[in-house]
Amino acid sequence: MATCPPYPTPVHRHTHWWQRPWVRYAALITLLALSGLVILALVREQTGTQGFLVGLGLAVLPVPLLIAAFRWLDRVDPGPWRNLLFCFAWGACAAALIAIVANSFATRWIATATADPTSADTWGATVIAPVVEESAKAAAVLLVFLFRRRDFTGLVDGVVVAGVTATGFAFTENILYLGTAFGTDQLTGDSGIASVTAATFFVRVVMSPFAHPLFTVLTGIGFGIAALSAGRHRLRRSLLPLGGLLLAMGMHALWNGSAAFGDYGFFAVYAAFMVPSFGLLTWLVIWTRQRELGTVRAELPAYVAAGWLTPAEPYALGSMRARRVARQYARRHAGKEGARAVARYEACATSVAFLRQRGRRGRAGADFAVRERELLDALWHLRGVARPALEYAARATAPPAPRPVPPWVYGYRAPGPYGPAPAPAPYGPYGPYGPYGPYGPPSPHSPYAPPTPQAPYAPHYPPPRPYGP
Repeated sequence: MATCPPYPTPVHRHTHWWQRPWVRYAALITLLALSGLVILALVREQTGTQGFLVGLGLAVLPVPLLIAAFRWLDRVDPGPWRNLLFCFAWGACAAALIAIVANSFATRWIATATADPTSADTWGATVIAPVVEESAKAAAVLLVFLFRRRDFTGLVDGVVVAGVTATGFAFTENILYLGTAFGTDQLTGDSGIASVTAATFFVRVVMSPFAHPLFTVLTGIGFGIAALSAGRHRLRRSLLPLGGLLLAMGMHALWNGSAAFGDYGFFAVYAAFMVPSFGLLTWLVIWTRQRELGTVRAELPAYVAAGWLTPAEPYALGSMRARRVARQYARRHAGKEGARAVARYEACATSVAFLRQRGRRGRAGADFAVRERELLDALWHLRGVARPALEYAARATAPPAPRPVPPWVYGYRAPGPYGPAPAPAPYGPYGPYGPYGPYGPPSPHSPYAPPTPQAPYAPHYPPPRPYGP
């Protein structure tokens, strides 16, 4: 996993024992483990051992595909794996346990109050379940937003965190539904995986594995936009996550209530609403991903002028194809360690670009200078392996130079090598504005002095601290 140097953790001599990080980690792991054991016992009690094993084997099939899809979306600025592991565990254990207990209690209470079990089941599916389940899943997004704020910087981060949480929740829920369906087939005398199990598998795993992620992603988008609004519009930052949560509940309620729209209500909602919504959100996330690459290309040339990067690196770091070529080059010439070093270099350079953008827009935190210095130190430490690979990738993936137009194309007289039109702008690997973007080279009064062989570190800062042992 390519990660940048962590943020410095202040050391307090007189902190209470419950304020220490390892105590909080231990408490969180214990909570998730206990939730997992309880949910395991509840699901096994409802499905039986054989049904549980069948449901587990079938429910795990879409999980790697969904995790890989969300990880692909996060390739520009990948977050740490520990955040994704927490989100998946929360969805599969804590959120699923809350949903099972709360839904069962609410449905029984409604059935007792109305003396109508059918009405209670309908209300439980269309009203209670969406509110409880989306709130439980949103809790993981909120925790990452609050306690891993530096890893939660935009819309894509919100989508990935919410999607992985919902994937874990859907995994546990699919075990329950598939195991129950298998038990139903066994009661009817069918051997093996019969009609009810096959139908449940087709609907939940084949047709709609993205249903729960699609709902919760709306909550993640609300948190992601709130992260982009940090430092201003406090009311909007509070209302956006709430609005995303309400949209998630509404879409979830529509999906659960589709069976009440007639024999073909499910397919009508699926074709007219779910599939277009999924396509629209997918386009939005991919478009945001491309904008992130544009931010990398636009912000890094300032560090080229300061001497921290070479002129070819902004282009290479702003192209996923060039990044892949650079890692492959490093793997061929420096082995797996070299490829990991290039991946870390790419992650740190991307973080620097996003940090600089937030600083220009007035949304950077008080630790802006410290974090920037740490990232630049990491880049300088990894430059020996990463720079040759990125320069090779920039040359290998650069678009070809425009070919001169022969004079005979325009007759006996052609004003210059490009025909009657003026010479094109120097696109090259840096876009139409040259290596420094549309604003030209940065001011010579930059706070960063370019490194030189005699003074490889800026005089404003001490040399970078050695990382690792």
